[in-house]
Amino acid sequence: MGDVPYDIAIVGGGVNGCSIARDAAGRGLKVFLCEMGDLAGGTSSASTKLIHGGLRYLEQFEFRLVREALAEREILLRSAPHIVWPLRFVLPYSEGLRPEWMIRLGLFLYDRLGGRRLLPPSRRVDLRRDPAGAPLRPAFATGFEYSDCWVEDSRLVVLNAVDAAERGADIRTRTECLSAERGAEGWTLTCRAQGERQAFAVHATTLVNATGPWIGGVLADRLHATAAAPVRLVKGSHIVVRRLFDGPQAYIVQNDDGRIVFAIPYERDFTLIGTTDVDYEGDPARAAISHEETDYLLAAMATYFRTPVTRDDVVHSYSGVRPLFDEGTAEARSASRDYVLDLDAPSQAPALLNVFGGKITTSRTLAEAALDRLSDHLPATAGPAWTASAPLPGGDFPVDGFGREVRSLLKACPVLAEPHARRLVRAYGTRAAAIVEGVKQTGDLGIRFGADLHEREVAYLMKAEWAVTAEDVLWRRSRLGLHVGPEDARRLEDWMRQASRARTVPAG
Repeated sequence: MGDVPYDIAIVGGGVNGCSIARDAAGRGLKVFLCEMGDLAGGTSSASTKLIHGGLRYLEQFEFRLVREALAEREILLRSAPHIVWPLRFVLPYSEGLRPEWMIRLGLFLYDRLGGRRLLPPSRRVDLRRDPAGAPLRPAFATGFEYSDCWVEDSRLVVLNAVDAAERGADIRTRTECLSAERGAEGWTLTCRAQGERQAFAVHATTLVNATGPWIGGVLADRLHATAAAPVRLVKGSHIVVRRLFDGPQAYIVQNDDGRIVFAIPYERDFTLIGTTDVDYEGDPARAAISHEETDYLLAAMATYFRTPVTRDDVVHSYSGVRPLFDEGTAEARSASRDYVLDLDAPSQAPALLNVFGGKITTSRTLAEAALDRLSDHLPATAGPAWTASAPLPGGDFPVDGFGREVRSLLKACPVLAEPHARRLVRAYGTRAAAIVEGVKQTGDLGIRFGADLHEREVAYLMKAEWAVTAEDVLWRRSRLGLHVGPEDARRLEDWMRQASRARTVPAG
């Protein structure tokens, strides 16, 4: 492998790295990507799980970012209707905060900036009569409703990697880049796979540093940069509580500090609440919610909802660290979420592209922009941009076709319960059929590891989606970690370890 030069080597298997790998591989480029842990193991699986324009970014006059994100909202909805779906948000009007005219103007722009086609427009809501007002405190009589989309964030990352690999990219998870040296003809990376003593070399014409919140350390320690990276690390934390309200709608509530907090239906039985914005120092892998952040999110819920939420109601929490480009803003919440692509190619030397910031929503356009920045350093035979009209793996069905896909899966495999079929289609789309192919009775699904997770699905994830541990399966390839108990999780871990040692994954 070390003797075969790649056109692009990418360090980092988050949403930006995998999106760039997919786009590049689809243009006919030879791509190598290494990720020191699991795909989406950092910030990319710790988001609020939204594909959205960012209504509050209009206040910061980031109209280009909002326009781009709103346009991407519908592109992603079309390309991945299994993991992206519409969600209505209710914003209760609160006296003394943003005036009603400002909210109306913001929603007017939000409806029109991105060329909305698939989603319904915003509207004013009488919360005293509309069912959406039932969970709220009586003081909130007026609200506004608008559309955005939900996304299974870690699955978006994995599906980009799957598509990249199927187009020829070499995807190496649990493989660390120990160093990268710039030579006359290109880059030489020294990499080592987890559990292996011997390192190996990778030669590539260009290098992309898409390591997210680790970008500063990689630049300093692995790429020997002399200047400090202009990165600002901002932690965002979320809590998960038992279901706070009925109905499919989500809520976006205002705080008196100017921030907003989302409350979103989550995994059938829960509500996801977030996020915070706190400057962060230290190892991003150790980021965790603080008592102050938990209190902040609980206080926001107490202000708006009838049902009190306490610490005892919190069943799960997670935190992610955003690697924002440091513009010197005073407050973390004011720092831009836009991406910055820093190209380092002195005197036509082999190019290094450093990726700062970005949102899950704009990861596809970030990838296009990254390849555009690198175009002078790539083969002239590279194809044009193509991802705007191409479905992600499993997403080759119409936006309104989810129900038909579920019915089709149930017809092909009648032993599945309807909720199980829905979950499989939500995760794998049209590829769910491959997981249950040949299943005639429940026992054919293999060992059950809690909830509706069976050996057949885990084997698929290990073979096709780089899953190695129970955590990979329960918290990134699915959200079943909230439904699977510790004992079942240990059984799953043991089974996967044995399957890995055998170097072949049982068919189920």
